[in-house]
Amino acid sequence: MLALQRGWQRITALFSSRAVEASALLLARLALAGVFWRSGRAKIEEGSWFSISDATYYLFREEYTRVPLPPEFAAVAAAAAEHVLPVLLVIGLGVRLSALGLLGMTMVIQLFVYPEAWWPVHSLWAALALVLIARGGGALALDALFSRFAR
Repeated sequence: MLALQRGWQRITALFSSRAVEASALLLARLALAGVFWRSGRAKIEEGSWFSISDATYYLFREEYTRVPLPPEFAAVAAAAAEHVLPVLLVIGLGVRLSALGLLGMTMVIQLFVYPEAWWPVHSLWAALALVLIARGGGALALDALFSRFAR
């Protein structure tokens, strides 16, 4: 029984290491960023860097009518946030604020656009964002590098 307990303690120590946490937080950042980046790119005219498509404006005017913002503003704000915040997550800069912004977008989408998609889609996005808000970007983020230089 003692050998089993020691083995368990070694395994939990391994999985509690800084390297495993850094890897898990990096994966969370990449997963959340990927979802929103792809959504942002779908709002842009093909072949352009940041020209919002007519289809995007149409969706915000006709389909996403419950969003409590003017449709033209909401289309631009969503497309901008879905491009800027994922990039910040990937490089690990302002991770907590970026994740908070994406959590806010998730809740707007949940409440006003696709209320039937909480389980499993939006709940997973919210969980990823909350982990990043609570833990930060981890050791493999620019935030950690800047934090080390600040000390």
